[in-house]
Amino acid sequence: MEVVSSNRATLSNYEVLKHLQKIKDSKKKHKGQLATITYETIRYLENTPCKDQTSENIQQCLKELAPFNLNKTEKLMIINSPPTTALEIQLMIEESEERLTEEQVGQVLEIVMKYFPHVVKEKPEENDAEETE
Repeated sequence: MEVVSSNRATLSNYEVLKHLQKIKDSKKKHKGQLATITYETIRYLENTPCKDQTSENIQQCLKELAPFNLNKTEKLMIINSPPTTALEIQLMIEESEERLTEEQVGQVLEIVMKYFPHVVKEKPEENDAEETE
């Protein structure tokens, strides 16, 4: 088997979850490794942000992110693991300091929170411990 175009079909976690759920719900029952892999992958993906995403939210989010000239991989990472901090954006977007201003980073965060409000910004436990002392 030869890969003709490796970047032609990248799927988001949401798309993978929906596809695997269709396989699981089909009348044709799969046995062995496929059933195990399907079950384990669904179980994993149901504990990620993709479980609360919709195709409409993803499409709208991508439309609003278009002016930022992000590449396909960067958009995919934002959809799969919606960032909640500027640091996460720096890790997802190559050379973000040169490509995006602080204002644009804030806009990206606002867009992500608009379409994926279920993603909760986690507070580091170290800060909580310092405040109680």
